[in-house]
Amino acid sequence: MTNGGNLGTIRSIRDLDIANKTVFMRLDFNVPLSAPDDTGERHVEDDNRIVESLPTIKYAIEKGAKLVIGSHLGRPDGKRNPEFSMEPVAHRLAVLLGQEVTLADDCVGEGIELMAQSLKGGQVLLLENLRFYPGEEGNDLEYAKQLARLGQVYITDAFGTAHRKHASTYGVPSLMPVKGMGLLIEKELKFLDPLLKNPKKPFYTILGGAKVTDKIKTIESLMSRVNGIVIGGAMAHAFWLAQGDTLPPGSKTPKPADIEAARAIMKEAKRREMPLLVPADTNQGFDIGPKTIERFCDFLKDAKMIFWNGPLGWFEKPEYAQGTFEVAKFVAELDAIKVVGGGDTVSAIKESGVAERFDHLSTGGGAVLEYLEGNGLPGIEILRSARQQLIQPTLS
Repeated sequence: MTNGGNLGTIRSIRDLDIANKTVFMRLDFNVPLSAPDDTGERHVEDDNRIVESLPTIKYAIEKGAKLVIGSHLGRPDGKRNPEFSMEPVAHRLAVLLGQEVTLADDCVGEGIELMAQSLKGGQVLLLENLRFYPGEEGNDLEYAKQLARLGQVYITDAFGTAHRKHASTYGVPSLMPVKGMGLLIEKELKFLDPLLKNPKKPFYTILGGAKVTDKIKTIESLMSRVNGIVIGGAMAHAFWLAQGDTLPPGSKTPKPADIEAARAIMKEAKRREMPLLVPADTNQGFDIGPKTIERFCDFLKDAKMIFWNGPLGWFEKPEYAQGTFEVAKFVAELDAIKVVGGGDTVSAIKESGVAERFDHLSTGGGAVLEYLEGNGLPGIEILRSARQQLIQPTLS
């Protein structure tokens, strides 16, 4: 259970009576699919997001809940498109659960309501793609009402979409008084909350990836909490130009907004007398060089808490993976709480072979960064029990 002061508490699925109740469970099954095979069928290529949701699904099944699962998949732009059908997900989920999963041919309507009502305890109904309707991303009130009719209890475990005010993540829990979070979100908050509220010191953040502007609000928030920042990846290019250095030959020039953001971050770090480490040497501009690897590791060695978002180089190419992998292996051995956020970063840590030595690999990308801005996420804040039941239709 998460405390929210005067805003009320967020209840876990463990706090709710779900026995023999119909549970509308919003999960993140937005997984990569293969091209059609010889029979025209697509298959799940990476089932990590499905696997991460299994503890919550199994808990609900064991408690005898009747389970209606909703998720989006890809960007069908509010239209029915067989390319984005949940069918491959239903097949994979059935295999992982070891039980039958019924795939609905739609996600709203009288027929779907009848299917939900006819479920028995422990049975699972997977709805067709929620984004086949424009009302999902538009947080349409009528669409949210149709989804809300499918369950008595609302549970969300879709941390990766909790920063979106969509119908299934915000509208539906606005309408359903009995609601809570699943075990995955509970785990996410367990590791992310201390980064915001009570970080162990020294607390360092490692930031990579491409654009500074994508992360500037998160960086600004973290600067009041961390003891130092390490910069890598393509976003380092903006910092080089901001401090008057030249780019390696063949490097892509950052946008002026990224250079300006880097300049503002450097100025704030100087004001706070906070160490801000930028690569001193590179491998053709696509990876940090050996001197930088050594310098970064030396700087991080006394850390008690580390948050890492963004690879330090183009790790997908073996010739540019050394920086990310060596720093990952070094950090893995530290006696510190180590939290990783962002899909590419999680992939890099897994590929480095030391993922099991990290405390938490977050399933959220943009959601993690927004959470660390310190203002909460709509899909989580709406779960607070003291909130007025209110839906706010929005086109955002």
